[in-house]
Amino acid sequence: QVQLVESGGGSVQPGGSLRLSCAASGSIVSIKAMGWYRQAPGKQRELVAHITFGDSPTYGDFVKGRFTISSDNAKNTVFLQMNSLEPEDTAAYYCNAIHSQTVTSLSSTWGQGTQGTVSS
Repeated sequence: QVQLVESGGGSVQPGGSLRLSCAASGSIVSIKAMGWYRQAPGKQRELVAHITFGDSPTYGDFVKGRFTISSDNAKNTVFLQMNSLEPEDTAAYYCNAIHSQTVTSLSSTWGQGTQGTVSS
C-alpha cells in the first residue's frame, strides 16, 4: 500500500508562486516514479511534471520552464515549485505515484489533491 498526501496549495496573484509537497507513506521501496497532474473544472486531467527516479524529469508543454519538480528521497517527498503563475494555472493539483503492487505488476496511486488558485 502507498498513500500520498499533498499540501502547499493556496491562492496567489498572477506572477506569484506556490510550492506543493507530496509526502508518500506505506510501501515506499515499491515506488518507481512520481509526478504531478492538474485538473481544472470541465477539463481533463493533464500532466504537469513527472520524474522517474534516476532519470530526467518531464513537463507538460504549458510549463515552459516555470515549474520544477524535485524529490527528497530521505523524506519520501516530492515537490513542485511553481513560479510565474497565471490564471490559467488555476486547478486542483494531484500527486501520483507508480509503484510495484506485486513482484510482477505496477499500480498507480493518487493523492486527494490540493487546490491552486491564481487570480487578482
